[in-house]
Amino acid sequence: IVGSPIAGRNRVETEGLIGFFVNTLVLRTEVRGEESFGEVVRRVREVVLEGHAHQEVPFEKLVEELRPERDLSRSPLFQVMFVLRNTPTAVLELPGIELSAINAESGSAKFDLMLSMAEVTDGLVGWLEYNTDLFETTTIRRLLGHFETVLEAVVAGTGEAVCEMPLLTAAERRQLLVEWNDNRTGYTGDTCIHERFEIQARRMPDAPAVVFGEEEISYGELNRRANQLAHHLQSLGVRAETLVGICVERSIEMVVGLLGILKAGGAYVPLDPSYPAQRLALMLEDSQALVLLTQQRLSGALGAHDAKVVNIDTDWDAIARHSADNPLCDVSASNTAYVIYTSGSTGRPKGVVIEHRSTVAMMDWAASVFSADELASVLASTSICFDISTFELFVTLSVGGRIVLTENALHLRSLPSAVNVSLINTVPSAMAELVRMGALPPSVRTVNLAGEPLLNTLAQEIYENENIRHVYNLYGPTEDTTYSTFALIKKEAQQAPPIGRPLTNSQAYILDKRMQPTPVGVAGELFIGGSGVTRGYLRRPELTAERFVPNPFSEDPGGRLYRTGDLTRYLPDGQIEYLGRMDHQVKIRGFRIELGEIQTALAEHPAVQDCAVLAREEQPGDKRLVAYLVFKPDCSVTSAELRGCLKERLPDYMVPAHYVTLEELPLTPNGKLNRRALPAPVASRDSLVQTFTAPRSPLEELLASIFRDLLKVERVGIDDNFFELGGHSLLATQLISRIREAFHVELPLRTVFVAATVAALSAKIEQEIQATGGHSLPPLRRVSREEA
Repeated sequence: IVGSPIAGRNRVETEGLIGFFVNTLVLRTEVRGEESFGEVVRRVREVVLEGHAHQEVPFEKLVEELRPERDLSRSPLFQVMFVLRNTPTAVLELPGIELSAINAESGSAKFDLMLSMAEVTDGLVGWLEYNTDLFETTTIRRLLGHFETVLEAVVAGTGEAVCEMPLLTAAERRQLLVEWNDNRTGYTGDTCIHERFEIQARRMPDAPAVVFGEEEISYGELNRRANQLAHHLQSLGVRAETLVGICVERSIEMVVGLLGILKAGGAYVPLDPSYPAQRLALMLEDSQALVLLTQQRLSGALGAHDAKVVNIDTDWDAIARHSADNPLCDVSASNTAYVIYTSGSTGRPKGVVIEHRSTVAMMDWAASVFSADELASVLASTSICFDISTFELFVTLSVGGRIVLTENALHLRSLPSAVNVSLINTVPSAMAELVRMGALPPSVRTVNLAGEPLLNTLAQEIYENENIRHVYNLYGPTEDTTYSTFALIKKEAQQAPPIGRPLTNSQAYILDKRMQPTPVGVAGELFIGGSGVTRGYLRRPELTAERFVPNPFSEDPGGRLYRTGDLTRYLPDGQIEYLGRMDHQVKIRGFRIELGEIQTALAEHPAVQDCAVLAREEQPGDKRLVAYLVFKPDCSVTSAELRGCLKERLPDYMVPAHYVTLEELPLTPNGKLNRRALPAPVASRDSLVQTFTAPRSPLEELLASIFRDLLKVERVGIDDNFFELGGHSLLATQLISRIREAFHVELPLRTVFVAATVAALSAKIEQEIQATGGHSLPPLRRVSREEA
């Protein structure tokens, strides 16, 4: 209760004036949710009586003394007023004239909200005045409905706590829980992923299934090779619920391996060859995989493990001796199809167990939303360690489309023109770079964006390509099988893209702390239910019980909800708007990262006393990890050394780009980390371990200037590493683009990763210039460090 008009201005000041004078009394009352309504009323009464004891103080005098920040758009001190008119109204009578009151509207609102109530013979009447710049009419009507619901609960007098009092009307509750989740179809969930592929292999055996560079394999041949591998795996003991690790480079063999594991009845555990050996070993140990499917050149980098090793390349002669017929197995739709490891807040990655039926449900949804033309040729650029890959691979194979396999979505420019990619499925940051490069081919009709918040500006830039028909914004955690909600972004839309509505046979609930639905427009945590909800975490029953909770709105007694930890709200049209995280999980270029896992790795360094990790976005669209460090007395370590230690156990995308040394971490008054007080990093090479060596030639000088411009650092030496200066994969694509413009050479993106210094990359450029018949730039005189 923040405002109430009362009579009481000093009589001496107003005695000679004519008019109706009121003095606004500003009130502030704390409402504790666990109290009953009666207890709240008693506290309000005390506050009102105390306020009345000082009612002679003019409101203007109060404002003058407190000196709040003045803003013409709102009243100082309070913006919500409550008026109770409970004094008798005299009837004015004039001879021969019949008088009646007319409600006159001023056309403007004095406050954000002003609720006026008046006593009449048979009760109370009221009206609500509101600022139309802040509130929609539908919002105000919902607000009044909530107020009426609360008043009815007060009259009923059940004595429940304020936080437990009903707020939603019956109609609104039904809309939120039933109508906006009414998307059931005839899906029965009784088939497996590989069975959908086998249908297409029988129907169109000669059609191309996978293209990788100059290689291509048909549906029939892919099925035969996967069958042979499946029989071989079964001979090694692979059955339903058997976990099989797969660590192979992106290739047609990778797709053969995935299908072979599924056909054998097993479940695959993807292991990215680029991950540190320590992390791969941890994942193998945690999964207890019976078999490891890999390639000869990778097997030595996986460390010690107990799995039976199958090299899909050098062991193929033995594999090919098995039958090419579809194998028999005891796997069903309720069995595990794959286990994907995600970042863990405790410092260890955790495996999410996904069953066949959940992925098949996603495949059925995709087939109902995307046309055959859209799925005819799908770009597959996502690592199989991330769930977006299941859409790219399994959805495409289930409808007879062609998988266009590549290392990275940013390689789209270099793909053969014959592949005619029709659909791209990637993260917004990668798509923004494709748009910047002008690399979207005219064959693309549909763009799916997921993994991080989508800006409307990017969606509209994509639509500037006349060939683009649809841009979708998709949302979903791994724990709900790739995607949970989706929204078709309209061309020329003005508002921020929502994450949409739940997929078919799925439900989305936005709930408060009491697991009750929040009204439209009110923020709450997003809970997902339905066919996509996975089994839980591998061998983590406590964590599974914490994140996967019983569904209180389901008729199925075994129904569960996954609590996402994402803050969202419903829009008036039933679409869901994403607002952010409720914890410290972040997304960097689409990668899901628990900051706690990085902090745990940093804290284990013997020189680190305390640390914190933050995701900062100093420039729109360029979010980076920053590590804040407090070293032990008489200890210090360079950022290059820290980065090297982290790379031994964390993937590249989890290694912070910047390192800031502090005397102590800033804390809030209650002793918690004050993240807002952590300073912004200053890009610098001073903490790098190597000494500065100036460029030695015009080529190195020009390349160093490109480094400086992209990475926003003052100087770059020939031994400075692009990634140690804060570079990442998307900036690497810009580097390649600028090299193309400056030197007229075409280098593959991977060159930056194997030759990341100015000296090494200059040598690669020199080699390419000579190989193409160009001329080298003349040598530049040596420059001293002081001159540089």
